[in-house]
Amino acid sequence: MPLAVTGDIIRTSPAGVGAFNVIQLEHATAIVAGAEALGVPVVLQISENCVRYHGALEPVALASLAIARRASVPVAVHLDHATDRALVEEAVELGIRSVMFDASALPDEENVAATASVAAWCHERGAWVEAELGEVGGKDGVHAPGARTKPHEAVDYVARTGVDALAVAVGSSHAMTTKDAVLDLDLIAELRAAVPVPLVLHGSSGVPDDTLRAAVRQGMKKINISTHLNKAFTGAVRDHLAHDAKVVDPRKYMRSGRDAVTREVTHLLGVLGG
Repeated sequence: MPLAVTGDIIRTSPAGVGAFNVIQLEHATAIVAGAEALGVPVVLQISENCVRYHGALEPVALASLAIARRASVPVAVHLDHATDRALVEEAVELGIRSVMFDASALPDEENVAATASVAAWCHERGAWVEAELGEVGGKDGVHAPGARTKPHEAVDYVARTGVDALAVAVGSSHAMTTKDAVLDLDLIAELRAAVPVPLVLHGSSGVPDDTLRAAVRQGMKKINISTHLNKAFTGAVRDHLAHDAKVVDPRKYMRSGRDAVTREVTHLLGVLGG
């Protein structure tokens, strides 16, 4: 199937769109398999941290793009939380058609100027741009999990930067390993009514299923999930190694991790569609 674009998936999907982070090849194949099991689109995300882990963007990007093109459902590849403009430009040149440029750690005016410049460059090349106003809780300790996005500031930010989607702070927090985040559902509804572009929920690993469903009903459109899948992958590998102390072939225990991720992706996409 031709490579999909994140913006097109979001625009045409009646449900919440699952965006799952790739760490390695096993994650990418597992995420796509989970989406194919339900017959729904999905977004593969490559973070700046993932690029750092692999030592370069190109190997993991080209592998993810190839997996996306071979899928039987629409799959987009997205650059997530890129703070380096050069990385954004490299991603677009490699064929990635959606990016999240993260200037949220900068002072407000610098954030606006940098994001507007990147958005203009990307739009000239047909790429879709997500950004973040302020910073979602739990990332680098800049804000407490109680951080909240003000609707009027979000409207102004989108107008001044020209971005295509906005990540907002509504109670989630990055890298949570427990599912007990409490979202401000009323604020999500206010933001959805005010902001003219799709809303993105970061830190969704810590959000209970029922709350994720409610967040989608209130207006969240793109739902980013990473830590939850890593937890499932690592747990399955640990179990496999604990039950087979003699195994040395990584394919055997990595398959257990891959299968666990596939199951979680299928489950979560069902939650977002319900």
